[in-house]
Amino acid sequence: MASLETLKKNKKDIEDKIGYKFKNFDLFSLIFIHRSYFNENKSIVNAHNERIEFLGDSVLGLIVADLLYKLLPDSPEGELSFLLSNLVNATSCAEYMKKLGLDQYILLGKGEKNNTTRGRKTIIADAFEALIGAVYLDGGLQSARELFENNFKASIFEKIEKPSPNFKALLQDYSQKNYQLPPQYNLIEDKGPAHDKVFTVEVVVNNQKIATAEGPTKKIAQQKAAEKALIKLKEIK
Repeated sequence: MASLETLKKNKKDIEDKIGYKFKNFDLFSLIFIHRSYFNENKSIVNAHNERIEFLGDSVLGLIVADLLYKLLPDSPEGELSFLLSNLVNATSCAEYMKKLGLDQYILLGKGEKNNTTRGRKTIIADAFEALIGAVYLDGGLQSARELFENNFKASIFEKIEKPSPNFKALLQDYSQKNYQLPPQYNLIEDKGPAHDKVFTVEVVVNNQKIATAEGPTKKIAQQKAAEKALIKLKEIK
C-alpha cells in the first residue's frame, strides 16, 4: 500500500525512472498526494497535488507545443492544435504516467482506492501533470522539457506519423457536403466534482439527433459523439 514512507524508500527508483533527481522532497512527494489522501491525513500532509497539477498542465502544453512547432515547420495551426490536444489530453497523460510505472505510488484516501471507474484515469493523468509541474519548480523549464522528451519523444513521433482521426472535422465535411449545414453539438449534462467531471454531448446532423457521448471534457465528448455519428451514418466502420 502506497504511503509517504513508501515514497521515501522508493525515491531513488522513481528518480531513476524519470531521469531527474529532486532537490526538494516536499515537491517530490506532492506529485503523488491526491485530495482524498490529504483529506484523510491532514496531520501528516499539508497540501495535495491540484495546484501543482494546474501549473504542470500549462508547462506540459508549452513543452509539447514547442516540440510540435519545431518538428512540423510546414504544418498549419489547425493541424498543430489537433495534435497538441491529443498529446496532452487525459488519456495521453495517464499513458505517460503508466509508462513510467509511477501510477502505483499515487496516495489515495480509503474511499478513492475502491474507485475503479473512469475517474481513476483522471487521477493518474493529473499526477503526471503534477510531475511536470514539480520538476519545473524544482529544476526549471529545461529539466521539465528533458524529462518529457527523453521519455516520450518516440511516442510523439509515432502519434505524428499515425495521428488519431479528427472525427469532428470528418463529420463537418460530411454534413456540409450532404446537407449544406454544419453539425451542431449540444451539452446535455455536466456532472461530477471539479476534478472528475463528466460531460454528455449530443450531435445533431441535418436537424436530427444522431448520437450522444460522454467525456471528461466537452471537446472529448464532442469527438466521441462525432465518431458515433459517423459510424451510424456508415461513413466509418
